[in-house]
Amino acid sequence: MSITRRSNIFDPFSLDLWDPFDGFPFNHSLLSFPRPSSSSSLSFPSDTSSFAAARIDWKETPEAHVFKADLPGIKKEEVKVEVEEGNVLQISGERTRENEEKNDTWHRVERSSGKFLRRFRLPENAKMDQIKAAMENGVLTVTVPKEEVKKPEVKSIEISG
Repeated sequence: MSITRRSNIFDPFSLDLWDPFDGFPFNHSLLSFPRPSSSSSLSFPSDTSSFAAARIDWKETPEAHVFKADLPGIKKEEVKVEVEEGNVLQISGERTRENEEKNDTWHRVERSSGKFLRRFRLPENAKMDQIKAAMENGVLTVTVPKEEVKKPEVKSIEISG
């Protein structure tokens, strides 16, 4: 797992690169979401939707923003946590498909595989230089500390007259 800073956001307002119509048997070019160009550093193949629904919880505590992602079966080396353009947190990775043996007969395949990418725009009070990430029992926890909000000093003014 690595935490790196990146620039070059394809779409600063996009939270996901997921096309819900991907894989349907009709022509959905008018319905699909814009995808990055092949020259973009964010380009992912069209199989992104196969695992793009990585479930991530985001909670805010008085001290930090905490993200928890369920990533069972994924090693920490297969996950990237990055900061783009100063305040966009990006979590990405890939779960590889199991090798198929010619003698095996599959009865059901329900576990997803493929690449995933999730992006979150963080508020101004996030300390982007102090982000921490940890992986334990298939759960990735990313903690983004918050700056202390200084309460404005209130000074009473005496009214004359």
